[in-house]
Amino acid sequence: MDQSKNMARIAYDALCDKKGEDIKIIDITGISVLADYFIIANGNSESQVTALVDNVEEQLHRSGYHLRQREGQSSGSWVLLDFGDVIVHVFDKENRLFYDLERIWKDGKDISPEELQKD
Repeated sequence: MDQSKNMARIAYDALCDKKGEDIKIIDITGISVLADYFIIANGNSESQVTALVDNVEEQLHRSGYHLRQREGQSSGSWVLLDFGDVIVHVFDKENRLFYDLERIWKDGKDISPEELQKD
């Protein structure tokens, strides 16, 4: 399994562990040089958003992947975690609807969690 796919799988599992909602995995390799995958999820409260972010960061760190940049931690409404090949966006519900990243990145390919398991 390639590194970026493995990172996306770990991030997805970490979001699931903390009950992240409506988790979307978007393969953007063919349309952007920013990353290979965007992962988008939301929580129901500021504390859940924080728990989701903390778990993603912890699980990827344990697997040897290092956070390059974090944005928005103080607001609790949208946090971006940049791991290079994978960028994780965690929103509260209201801001997820407002920013609608799925629409902006609609040219990317939606990936199912099962596809992340394949080599």
